[in-house]
Amino acid sequence: MGIAEIFGLRPAGETRAADALYRGVVEQARSPGFYASLHVPDSLDGRFETLVLHVFLVARRLKAETSEAASSLSRALLEAFVTDMDRSLREMGAADLGVGRRVKSMAEALYGRIKAYEAALAEPGDSALEAALRRNLYGTLGMPRLSDLAAVAHYVRAQDAGLAAQPISGLLAGEAQFVPLAAPGAEARP
Repeated sequence: MGIAEIFGLRPAGETRAADALYRGVVEQARSPGFYASLHVPDSLDGRFETLVLHVFLVARRLKAETSEAASSLSRALLEAFVTDMDRSLREMGAADLGVGRRVKSMAEALYGRIKAYEAALAEPGDSALEAALRRNLYGTLGMPRLSDLAAVAHYVRAQDAGLAAQPISGLLAGEAQFVPLAAPGAEARP
């Protein structure tokens, strides 16, 4: 149960849909191929960045719709992310006084990544997207392999197209169909 639902600010069905979408995002972001094949750092930072990338992709799809239901679900998805970050920090033993500050920092990171990825996807070609992925997804590595950057950029574009092709009704019901993750050199199919 999310904070908005607890205080009666969000309908229960919308909260369930957002939670289901978020669980799907987490499952996709935890795909071992990101860490084993594409060499995303298998660390707290790397896993956070992979999760943020997928939250962005689903929220972007929802924001592409003009309905209030899609817009509201997008906000609920972002709230589910923030709630999960709060819970995760507490489970890792963060002191209560520091949790709010750290969650705020994570939320700011999410919004910064959303802005960066939106701008990168608006650019033709993959150089801007690869630069955004290098700074964020691979930020702790210094210089990732170019084949990994190209493969993740291809995956992001395929994921974006795959989500755009999905009927909004499925997303509003909490179901996102993700493009399978392909290893570098292999093609991801929508």
